[in-house]
Amino acid sequence: MADAAIRRAMLKGALSLPRPILRLASGGAAVYRGGRTLDPGLQFLAHRGRRLRPLEALTPQEARSAAAARLRLVEGGREPGVACEPVAIPSPAGEIAARCYRRAGQDLEAPLLVWAHMGGGVIGDLETAHAFSSLLAGAARCAVLSVDYRLAPEHRRPGGLEDVLAAYAWARRNAGRFGAPDGRVAIGGECMGADFAAVLCQEMKRLGEPQPTLQLLLCPIVDVASETQSMHVHAEAWPLSRSLLDWFVGHLMAPEDDPADPRRSPIRSIDLRGLAPAVIATAGFDPLADQGEAYARRLQAAGVPVTYRCYDALAHGFSAFTGAVPAADAACREIAGLLRGAFEASLA
Repeated sequence: MADAAIRRAMLKGALSLPRPILRLASGGAAVYRGGRTLDPGLQFLAHRGRRLRPLEALTPQEARSAAAARLRLVEGGREPGVACEPVAIPSPAGEIAARCYRRAGQDLEAPLLVWAHMGGGVIGDLETAHAFSSLLAGAARCAVLSVDYRLAPEHRRPGGLEDVLAAYAWARRNAGRFGAPDGRVAIGGECMGADFAAVLCQEMKRLGEPQPTLQLLLCPIVDVASETQSMHVHAEAWPLSRSLLDWFVGHLMAPEDDPADPRRSPIRSIDLRGLAPAVIATAGFDPLADQGEAYARRLQAAGVPVTYRCYDALAHGFSAFTGAVPAADAACREIAGLLRGAFEASLA
C-alpha cells in the first residue's frame, strides 16, 4: 500500500507538469486522430501504459488484478459528504453484492440510480465504479446502487445481464429504503454495463413493464459486431483498443450467440419507441465512439428524449481517471449535472 501511494503521488506530480512538457515526455507531439486532439494527461498515461503487458495477453483473472492495480494509481476518491453502504441483493442465481452511495442533503424526489460498472463484462468490480458512483451521488443528489454483476468467462452472457435485471427489479421494490420515491428507479452503466442498461430498457418494454425514469449510458457498447469508422480510426487507442474489445467479446459471448440479437446488440432493435429518456456520453478517443452517437440518434429518431455529449479529448473509461486527469473529472461532473437536469425534467 505504501509503495502504491508513493507511485500514485509521483504520477500525480508528473501529470501536474505544463502541457508542453507532458507532450514532450509522451513522444514530443500531440496525438491527433479523426479531427480530435488527445488530452495531454491521457497522452502521458497512454505512453506509459503501452510499456505494460496488454490485458488481452493475460488470462481474465490476471487481467482483473492488473487492471485494478493500474486504476488505483489514477482513480479519484469518494466525494466529501457521501456515505457508502454495502448491500446484498437476493437473486435466483445467488446473492449479488452491491454498494449504495448517498449524500447528506439527498434529493428525496430523485430516483435511485442502479449502476453497472465498466470492464467489457470480463473485468471490473465495485471498486472500479467507486469514485464515479460517489461523484454521481454527490453532484446529482441521488442515491446510487452500484452492482457487482457476474463476469465472463466464468459466467458468459446473459449471466451479468441477468444480475443487472435482478438488481433493477429489487431496486424498484426497495427504492424507499435508500431515500428515493417508491418504484422510482433509473438505470445506468459504462462500457458493457451501458449495454446491459440499454438492453434492460428494451426488456422492460418487451415485458410491458414501466420504463426506468432515465437511462445513463457512458461509452456504451451497443453493437458487438460494429465496423464503424471509430473502430478503425481508434483501433490502437488506449486504454481500450480494438484487440482488447475483441478479447472482451470473445470471452463474454458463446460461439453460437448471434451478434445481431438485440439482447446482445441493442442498437439492432427495430423499434426503439417508448424507451426511457437517455443521457449518453462518449469519448473522442474510443473505438466505441460512433456506437454511442449512433444510438443517441436512433433514440431521438424514435421520439425518445436524449441528451448527448462527446468529450473529444478524452479516452474510453475516463470516469476511472478523475484522480489524475482534470479534464476527466470535469467531464464526469458535467455528466452528473446532466443527470440532475434530466431528473428535474422528469418531474416537470
